[in-house]
Amino acid sequence: MTESADAQTGKRRRDAAATRQAILDAAVTAFTRFGYDGVGVRDIAQDAGVTAMLINRYFGSKEQLFAEAVDVSFAPRTVIAGTGAELPGETARALVRRTEPGAGELGPFLLMLRSAASPQAARIMREAIGRHAGRHLNEELSGAGADVRAELMLSVQAGVWLMRSVLGTAALTDAPPDELAGRLTALFAVLTTPGEAAAGLASGAPAEPGEVSR
Repeated sequence: MTESADAQTGKRRRDAAATRQAILDAAVTAFTRFGYDGVGVRDIAQDAGVTAMLINRYFGSKEQLFAEAVDVSFAPRTVIAGTGAELPGETARALVRRTEPGAGELGPFLLMLRSAASPQAARIMREAIGRHAGRHLNEELSGAGADVRAELMLSVQAGVWLMRSVLGTAALTDAPPDELAGRLTALFAVLTTPGEAAAGLASGAPAEPGEVSR
């Protein structure tokens, strides 16, 4: 192969990667704004400046495109923060900060809310939560029921985002940030603590040494 042919091949590969990324970026934006059922492949193709046929060539189907868009959207840690003993407090403060009035949109939550009515989309999102936020929390938590406690923690985060950012309920919107973060820290501390130690935290009793999870 000549040097010119090598250069052309490299350019085609770069162009293909750029085209694929443009489609994926357009898909993340579209699915976040309109949900899985609210947008079609032709709409995404138009936003990306390509044809619907090209999207099918790169991704195979709308469902597969959605799966990749969800994976890209759910991979970063948008709210979960800190590790070990710092996890409850860091996550609580991040949640308050990311849901306060005027804060930027939390794209993964919007994508989830607007796509949840579709059974196919719900299945894809469940799997993505398990690969990303769920997996991270399960790795952090110890003791019995870690998977249940991890999903309860995720449910609290989604609920606070919905009530505070989307609905704008007065109590959560007007609550002093430090007070709200403190209450959420206490709640997350219970959820990250296994067994009888969690019951002690919930009742206000101190946990025995060594009973609190990392």
